[in-house]
Amino acid sequence: MQIVFPQKMRVLTLVGVAFLLLVFLAIGFAYHVMSPWDREGRAREFVVREGWSLKEVSGELERRRIISSRSLFRLWARVQGAGRKIRAGEYLLGPHQSPAEILDILIRGAVITHPVTIPEGYTVRQIADTLEREGLTNRESFLALFRDPAFMEAHGIPGPTLEGYLYPDTYLFARGVSSRRIAETMIQRFWSVMEPLRPLASARGLSIRELVTLASIVEKETGKAEERPMIASVFLNRLKRGMRLESDPCVIYGISDFNGNLTRKHLETPTPYNTYRIRGLPPGPIASPGAAALQAVLSPTESDFLYFVSRNDGSHQFSRTLAEHNRAVRTYQKGRSRPKTP
Repeated sequence: MQIVFPQKMRVLTLVGVAFLLLVFLAIGFAYHVMSPWDREGRAREFVVREGWSLKEVSGELERRRIISSRSLFRLWARVQGAGRKIRAGEYLLGPHQSPAEILDILIRGAVITHPVTIPEGYTVRQIADTLEREGLTNRESFLALFRDPAFMEAHGIPGPTLEGYLYPDTYLFARGVSSRRIAETMIQRFWSVMEPLRPLASARGLSIRELVTLASIVEKETGKAEERPMIASVFLNRLKRGMRLESDPCVIYGISDFNGNLTRKHLETPTPYNTYRIRGLPPGPIASPGAAALQAVLSPTESDFLYFVSRNDGSHQFSRTLAEHNRAVRTYQKGRSRPKTP
């Protein structure tokens, strides 16, 4: 017959109690993470900012009364090995969801996305304004990337700034992602469009920078898609002959405080973008060209036109000689402050 000593009995009892306590704690913890805090609660928008830690996310969830315990949420995330897997963005979360369900949504990155359209011909500053107006990013943080050499080098940007390389399109962005991530998405879209065009640009003797620069000028000079190949033809003809481009949109781009009124003084003031004073292309693009403008430069209309002037209805009158052009100016621009000519 085996004799159990009192001290051994006490140890076994303590072990048994501890085991049962752990079992109850495990059951309670499992119940907590699998059960909603408030089944009648409503979903609400919740933003995880880029770079937030698990501690910051759980604290904000508790503060917004989406979960009842930040500590238990962090414990569950660590048990799942998900402490660094939570993705930035805007989510629809509420206390009617269990902590386990909330964590799964955050790990999967099931974010709310917002459509934003960047039109052809927008400058980087206009793009920044649009993104801020839509609540997607801060204007200044976005513009901080404008002349960042390291950022441009990392993404193969061949120009002096990001201007022209943020492709105009409709995007779906989530709130909470960084300005860098948004810019990278637009640059990636640019390169996806540009790669098939490289051989065509090379065949015309144009670098990517030259192609985008000229396409941006074509984009800003006309809103009529059908005229873009002819506009491109005029500028290419002028470049071949060593003539100045004399493009008003280029001059305007080089004016830091432009008030909407282009004057003779502006045309006479030397800037890197004043194509009335410089020969050849300006240092870089003046806006983001779309596919039609890029294609117009690569496949221009065959012509010997060297001039064009607005007909005041969105279209242009094209001329081969200065005499023809002057007659067109008198016809279409009579009484106006100044003609819009290249």
